[in-house]
Amino acid sequence: MTESKVKNFVIDFDSTFTRVEALDVLCTLAFENEAEKKVALAEIERITNLAMGGDLSFRESLESRLKILRANKNHIPLLIDKLKALVSKSFIRNKAFLESNADRVYILSNGFKEFISPIVKEYGIKEDHVYANTFEFDENGTITGFDKDNILSRSKGKPALIDSLNLEGDIYVIGDGYNDYEIRKEGKANRFYAFTENVKRQNVMDYADHIAPSLDEILYHNNMEGALSYPKNRIKILLLENIHSKGVKIVEEEGYQVEVHPAGLTEDELVEKIKDVSILGIRSKTIVTKRVLDNAKRLMSIGAFCIGTNQIDLTECTKRGITVFNAPYSNTRSVVELAIGEMIMLIRNLPDKIAKMHVGKWDKSASNSFEVRNKKLGIVGYGNIGKQLSVLAEAMGLQVYYYDIDERLPIGNVTKCNSLNEMLSQVDIVSLHVDGRKSNKNIIGKEQFDAMKDGIIFMNLSRGHVVDIPELKKAIESGKIAGTAIDVFPEEPLSNNHEFVSELRGLPNVILTPHIGGSTLEAQENIAEFVPNKIISYINSGSTTNSVNFPNLTLPKLENAHRFIHVHHNKPGIIAEINNILAKHDINVMGQYLKTNEIMGYVITDIDKKYDKDVIKIMKKIEGTIRFRVLY
Repeated sequence: MTESKVKNFVIDFDSTFTRVEALDVLCTLAFENEAEKKVALAEIERITNLAMGGDLSFRESLESRLKILRANKNHIPLLIDKLKALVSKSFIRNKAFLESNADRVYILSNGFKEFISPIVKEYGIKEDHVYANTFEFDENGTITGFDKDNILSRSKGKPALIDSLNLEGDIYVIGDGYNDYEIRKEGKANRFYAFTENVKRQNVMDYADHIAPSLDEILYHNNMEGALSYPKNRIKILLLENIHSKGVKIVEEEGYQVEVHPAGLTEDELVEKIKDVSILGIRSKTIVTKRVLDNAKRLMSIGAFCIGTNQIDLTECTKRGITVFNAPYSNTRSVVELAIGEMIMLIRNLPDKIAKMHVGKWDKSASNSFEVRNKKLGIVGYGNIGKQLSVLAEAMGLQVYYYDIDERLPIGNVTKCNSLNEMLSQVDIVSLHVDGRKSNKNIIGKEQFDAMKDGIIFMNLSRGHVVDIPELKKAIESGKIAGTAIDVFPEEPLSNNHEFVSELRGLPNVILTPHIGGSTLEAQENIAEFVPNKIISYINSGSTTNSVNFPNLTLPKLENAHRFIHVHHNKPGIIAEINNILAKHDINVMGQYLKTNEIMGYVITDIDKKYDKDVIKIMKKIEGTIRFRVLY
């Protein structure tokens, strides 16, 4: 067997090892006057970009920047403290790799050794592996220039220095600037990685052998073990239906590859889009069908940025080992407040009065206008929203009744009803808050409308398919229902650019709202934080807390171990087979967790880092395996 060549990693410092250009930070320390600082920073940034893009010689760039700085030796310790907190995240994450490979890791920078060496030595990088310029000072410690004899102070200094080192093996250069690429251009390196975690320069990326959004990507590309088992930048996320910007920011900062689409997608559109997507984020309009899932070869998780998940084929997701997360509590208050507001508007007959005012008709009258106090409110579905609605309604003086097919503990003075029709026959207002299960289709139809008192107020802020719309229309037109508020519909437009079509349009004392029960800034922000963090926790650790289709497991942080995640069909003997395989390969188990549901089993096994990697292939071949992955 031929021994593989040694791989030497030559790493730039500014905007690569650290997230910033060090001279920019030094400038902020050197200038106390804010106006001067702003001007100086802008000029230094302009000069830096010209040099990094290859449009200005490096020596000219260096001389120009140092003239602007007016910095002193006393600023350098302060600069070092600042830069220590600004090391690139993927370098921090992979500190162990840098330490264990210190013999073949080099820092090659056009920056200055005075501040570079103290920072990189904390990551195991040897002092004699750091190549950079050095400052010159006057008798007062003021920085006056740099050592012009240093090879790195000249244009094309980096390739010349690499040539002088006579390194054995392959040379891989990691950097963000044109002068890093020059090492490859001059034939002194085998590969150039354009490092884009902190800054993206198109003319640098155009020349790169490989674009690397993180150090994790570089290690993965070279089959080297880093801090992550799989680079996050290779995980593609598709976010549909105008997900709140906070959610987008969370997944972008995690390092995922993110695509955002403002509207929902049709089944045909989603079938095409889903092919290389690992994580899908939707709201209520996008339907994830079996056909969509058939084309989702890389899909690991779906985030429903809402309460309901009936738009997702959960059974198919479970069979394929795809986790689904939603936000069951994040918009509860918003829905309840809308229900309270619409209830008051309808019982006061305000929709019609408001409409008349807009056409110039003054209709001041107390006819058909009532207080909600002492009225009877019936809640269909006594879950999170129904319970909170009951609490607020009681505080306003309403008598509250509820009906739910599941056993629910009543709060306060709420009265439980034994049947739906029993409740409908005695309340003045009915509000629906049921989930989207298929069995709830048309649970309110002709029979239920007939059971209601005449002049009832009817509200549906739950799911569109739970009400028979033609029968609702008849009940409104006959006067059986005195006021109606509908926020959800059996068929809804994919985006704001599509027409809303409904036979309820134009009916008297009817409030129609575009599925906005949870659409407050507070609710959308809460959802945008809750759902991505659950998905990230699953991707990073395997934790399935709050998943709607996986067995819920809250897992400890993975430390000094590798984690085997095995998803399988729920059948006897799987856990025994897993453990037999581990035993045969002398693998030390540090922790194991198992949960099942009626469809699948979920086994997490934390093991010692030292093991025969062939065991992974064997684990994947266990009969009944749905999905297997390794975390570290």
